[in-house]
Amino acid sequence: MARKVVEVRTLKVGNYVMIDNAPCKIVSYTTSKPGKHGSAKARAEAMGIFDNQRRTFILPVDSKIEVPVVERKSGQLLATMGKMIQIMDLGDYSTFEMEIPDLKGLEDGVEIEYTEFEGMRLADRVKKS
Repeated sequence: MARKVVEVRTLKVGNYVMIDNAPCKIVSYTTSKPGKHGSAKARAEAMGIFDNQRRTFILPVDSKIEVPVVERKSGQLLATMGKMIQIMDLGDYSTFEMEIPDLKGLEDGVEIEYTEFEGMRLADRVKKS
């Protein structure tokens, strides 16, 4: 499984976190001071990596939360087929298809960077050569 568990206090802006069973990237993170009857709380807002939905959580800083192990990979665009593109991973030379991302400079043969988590993939940018 491509997830690990960490304490909420170790999170910061830019980290990945699982919220509602979806991998998200933290865009804001604040903590409150401990009160008279409770522990310090952390409040984080995050954007879904694959669906761009805004999600939030409020948890005690000493509680545990799942963090996805998101991989950044490189691939080469082999072909464009209608609304899909075919990409060859430059690490293991496997090929896969994904929907055409909204990126500038997409043409056959270019190298792209993509994010992968548990079989879900998202093309992030076209590499400049």
